[in-house]
Amino acid sequence: MELRIRVEEPADAPATRRVHMAAFPGPEEADLVDALRADPCWLPELSLVAVDEGGLVVAHVLMTRLRVGDGAALALAPVAVAPEWQRRGVGEQVVRAALAAAEGAGEQLVVVLGDPAYYGRFGFGPAAGHGVSGPYEVPDEVFQVLTLPAYDGTPRGHCAYPEPFDGL
Repeated sequence: MELRIRVEEPADAPATRRVHMAAFPGPEEADLVDALRADPCWLPELSLVAVDEGGLVVAHVLMTRLRVGDGAALALAPVAVAPEWQRRGVGEQVVRAALAAAEGAGEQLVVVLGDPAYYGRFGFGPAAGHGVSGPYEVPDEVFQVLTLPAYDGTPRGHCAYPEPFDGL
């Protein structure tokens, strides 16, 4: 079945919530997406969905603004794929599309907290190697960054995630 990846539309909000609720064991990620939509960090052009041939939303990826030191970067989170579409490359497709959109927008740096084996395929590596630190106590290899072509060595410093992430 063919999928199409596009920018999320306001009418997609209930469907993206359904995907997050199905993909995760609790409502935390779905609630986070709802809170991010209401926050100044929200970048609607970097909230993407994958839809099937019938227009059903089957995956969602989101990037929001965060501070790194005195500069701006992007946080990649959350990413969700409906269970019936998992292990079929859909997550990889939506992440690659989001990274391409960020690159096209002239962004410099993307931060992610996640599995190094998964995010390494996109070019993410330990944030500490780029002078970036995070607010969470996690192993260095889990807190990662991806430098995009516009990266000029900045931003560097401590990450300040948007307030909606505080509840996680």
